[in-house]
Parts: sequence; C-alpha cells; structure tokens
Amino acid sequence: MFRRSYIMRRMFMLVFAALAASALLAAVAFGVAGRKAAFNYNAEESYTKGMNIAQVIDDVSDDLTLWQIYEYILYPSGSLNTQYFIADADGNIVIPDKSYQGKDDKGLSAAEFVNSNINNEEAWDGNIAFLNSGFEEQSMIIKIPFTNENAEYYVIQHTVIDENSDLISNYVNILLLSTLAAALAMMIPTVIIVELVTEPLQEVNRTAKEYGRGNLLIRANESHVGEAGELAQSFNIMADKLSRSINDLTNERNRLENIFNVISEGIIVFNKDGSVTFSNDKMTDIFAKVPRKNTFAEKLQIVPFEQFWEDLAECMLTAQIKENVEEGTNYAYQYTIVPRYDAADESVCIGATGFFRDITEEHKLEMTRQDYVANISHELRTPLQTLRGLVEPLADGMVKNEEDRMRYYNIILDETLRLSRLIDDMLELSKLQSRTIAFQMYPFDLNALLDSVMTRFKPVMADAGIYFSSHSTTDTLPTVMGNPDRVNQILVILLDNAKKYTPQGGSITISSDYNEDIGKVYISVSDTGQGIHEYDINHIFERFFKADRARGKKGTGLGLAIAKELLTYMGEDITVESEYGKGSKFTFTLKKAEAANNWE
Repeated sequence: MFRRSYIMRRMFMLVFAALAASALLAAVAFGVAGRKAAFNYNAEESYTKGMNIAQVIDDVSDDLTLWQIYEYILYPSGSLNTQYFIADADGNIVIPDKSYQGKDDKGLSAAEFVNSNINNEEAWDGNIAFLNSGFEEQSMIIKIPFTNENAEYYVIQHTVIDENSDLISNYVNILLLSTLAAALAMMIPTVIIVELVTEPLQEVNRTAKEYGRGNLLIRANESHVGEAGELAQSFNIMADKLSRSINDLTNERNRLENIFNVISEGIIVFNKDGSVTFSNDKMTDIFAKVPRKNTFAEKLQIVPFEQFWEDLAECMLTAQIKENVEEGTNYAYQYTIVPRYDAADESVCIGATGFFRDITEEHKLEMTRQDYVANISHELRTPLQTLRGLVEPLADGMVKNEEDRMRYYNIILDETLRLSRLIDDMLELSKLQSRTIAFQMYPFDLNALLDSVMTRFKPVMADAGIYFSSHSTTDTLPTVMGNPDRVNQILVILLDNAKKYTPQGGSITISSDYNEDIGKVYISVSDTGQGIHEYDINHIFERFFKADRARGKKGTGLGLAIAKELLTYMGEDITVESEYGKGSKFTFTLKKAEAANNWE
C-alpha cells in the first residue's frame, strides 16, 4: 500500500514529522527548564547538608582534633559528588594532605581544584562560590568557619552539581515514547482517511494507464464528491477530445498510407540517427534487380547503394535536398532525399524522407532511342552518300560513255532498292513491336513448308558454292500452330544470314526435331561460317546489330530482330549457339496443333 500510494507515504511522513517536531520542541523546552530546576534543587540540597555539618562541628569542635573531625564527621559525610576539606584561616587546605594519598585520590584532585580557586574573590558570594568544573558540571564550594584549639579554621564543602538529572532524562524518554505511541495510534485513522482521499485519484490514474495501453473507451467515475469528482469529469472531457483527435489522426494516417502504398515510387522515412520509421509496400521489391554486394551491412539490405547513405547523412547535416541516379548493368534508379524539420523549430532537422523510382525501363528506352537514331542515321547515310556520289557526276555531264551511265543507273537502282528494303524492314519491325500488325494463327503442314524452302534455296546455295541439306529426327513432323507465311519469312531471314557469313565450300543445314513431352517442334538453321564472338552473342537479336561490321557485309541489321519479334508475337522463342570460327546455330520453336486440319 505504501509502495503504491505516493499520497499515503507523504501523509505518514507529515504525521510523523509533526509528532516528531512537537516531541523535539517539548523535549528541548523541558530540558532547558528542567536543568535549571535540577541545578537549584541540588544546590539547595548541598547547602542544607553543609549547614547540618556546620551544626555538628560546632557541637564537638572543642572535644576533637582536626583529624578526628575529618575522620569521624567529614569523611563519612562525603559522597560521589561531595568532598570535605579543612582549611586554615588563610584558605590553605591542611586536611587531607599528601600523606593521605591513596586513600582518597579523588579528594586530593578536588582539593587541588578548591585550593586553586579558594582565594578567587570574584567567584565568592559570601561563603558560597560557584565555579565551572567540566562539561555541563559546576562546582559549589561552601566555607564553614569553626574554632579548634583556639585557632580559626574552615570546613570546605565541595559539591559537583550535574545539570543533566536522571529524572529529566527519564521524563524526556517518556515524552518520546508517548510520541511514538501516538504516531502508531494515528496510523489506522490516517490509512482510512488517505484511502478515502486517494481512491478517486487512483481510479483516474488507472483510467489514464488504460488510455496509455490504447483502450480509449474507458471513462473515470464522476460520482465522487468534491475535487475528485471534478477532476474525473475534466479528465473524461479531455479523454473524449483525445479520442476524437486520435481517431482523426489514425484515419488521416491510414489515408496517407493507402496513398503511399498505391503509388509506384518507394518511400522511406528516416529518423535523425538513420533508423527507418516508415516504408511503403513498394519498398519490399523495388530493389529486386540490384545484386546485394554486402549482405552483412543492415543498411544495405534496406537501400543497397552506398552513395545513398552518404547523401542521406549530408542531407540531414546540411538540411539540403539531395538527388542522384544509381545505374547498373540491368537497373537504373533515381532517388530524392528531402529533409524533415522540427515543428517547433523549423531550423532543426529531425530526419529525412527518401523517394525512390525505378527508371530501368525509361533508361533502356532512352538508350534504345539513342541507338535507334544513331543506327538509322548510319544506315541511311551510306546509300545516300553513294547516290549523291553517282548523281552529281551524271548531273554535271561528266559521264560521257553510255555504258558508264548505265552502270551508274544500275548502281543507283540497287541503292534505291536497298533504301526501300531498309525502310520497309524498319516499318515492319516498328509495327511488330507496337503490336499494330496482325496476322492469323492456324494449323499448317510444316513438312511441306520445309520442302518448299529447300527447293527454292538449293540453286541459290549451289551458285554460292555452299553445300545445303536438311535433316529430321522424325519421318514426318506433326502439324504445327502458327502463320506459314511468317514462318517462311523467318526461315528466309535465317538462311540469308547463314549464306552471308558462310564462305564458299562451307555447309548450311536445316534440322528439325519433335519433343512429344512438351508438344514442341524445334527448327534449326546451322552453318559452318565465321561464327559469333561471345561478347556479341547477347546482342545478336538487337536492331541494326551486325556481328562483324569490319567485313562490310551488306544488310540492314534488322532481319534477326524481325525474326525474334515474329516468334514472340506467335508465342514462340528463338535461341542461338555459336563458337567463333566454327559456325552458328539458330533454333526456334513451333507448338504442335491440337487439331490436324490445315487451312488452305
């Protein structure tokens, strides 16, 4: 109970402090008054005793010697605090003397004290003197004159009066014990009163703790009388407003989180120490393309760019917006870091917010656009320069010979046709990539198509001195799904490409295979030409790419790109295998048709 109730502890401390203070003041007052009363009482007792001794000595002084008076009357009358001496008329102590040492050492020490102060006239008031003899002690000295053997002598009574009486100490102890008893007696009513006072406050406290745990429905009891009820009522009003404010803030936060989660950018909010306080859903997979270099660095698991963390630190240090772009082989990201300021002091930076955008596709598109423009410019410039070089001399009349003019005209025609093919190929590729071209897909006989291609290309290959053949792992290929005209176009592209890079005496082979497990037909065109460098093979299906530009092979560089787009349109794939100096092999797939009927 004491441990839980602060007011209870304070109340008991107040009660005990009040009782202790009153007891202390009473003890001090009692002690001061009691010490004076005890001193006066002991002085009167000592004086009465001295007068009684004086009466006895007057009666027997003529019959006894000085030593007899001391031995029979004075010495027996002494006590722990009172000693007696006999002094001559000049005030010198004669009994006891040094020969008495050992019998009463204390008496001798007291005699020395008396002897040293007996002639101090300022201390004497008649026959009585009061002298300080120690801490809280005073010596009372009484000179009692008497006559013995016709000589004047004094009986010196030395009494040590202690100001601290045992009686006073007993009274003080009784006072302190009564104070303790009163304090113990006050415990029960104090507990009852404090419980009545603190119970409403404890209820409000318990209600506040429930709010701290998130329970906003509980309310304090307003039925208590007085300030406790008013406090509970005020607390409930505050709680209602707080509940509404928290609900409004929660709704607003949820709306913001929903907005943050649906946008395409990643968002992270950082504290001043760099710890993350919020991140939207996009941040879970936005950096999936980035290889993780250091898996032990926790911050790089959040944002895998060292430069970002340097920019974040600089942003919070300088309170300046930082922007940057991180690029890699297969990715490109743009990020912006905006500092956050303290609402109370806008000059103090308390953190930052990072915005991340995946610009990989935009980056690739821009690179493709730049390459596309550069390639088109290059491909168009060559025939145009050739045409200009031929037309200018014809226009100037520099070509006189009819045979030369006809040769010039034929070259101009070839270059014009080359330009026309280039433009046609670019238009077709653009339509394929934008899916603005359409062609039908239906089952057809692949065996007949391959036979037709073989028939058409045999004389062409023979004129070029190239051995041309076909090979199939099955007697008859199944009916496949696709567009025969487009498949024929793909085969022509592959065969023209193989013929272009295969020297005289080489060979080109069309191979076919059927995989019944997956229902796919594989068509391959392989040659024994120069092959493709390993650093070119990943770019072989890109627009305008030529594996060996130095050899000046004619062509637009769009054929393989068109072939890949056609197969992609039909849901198929094409791959390449090559070893430089030993030839290449292009393989594409066609799906087996579910029905075997052909469209004529």
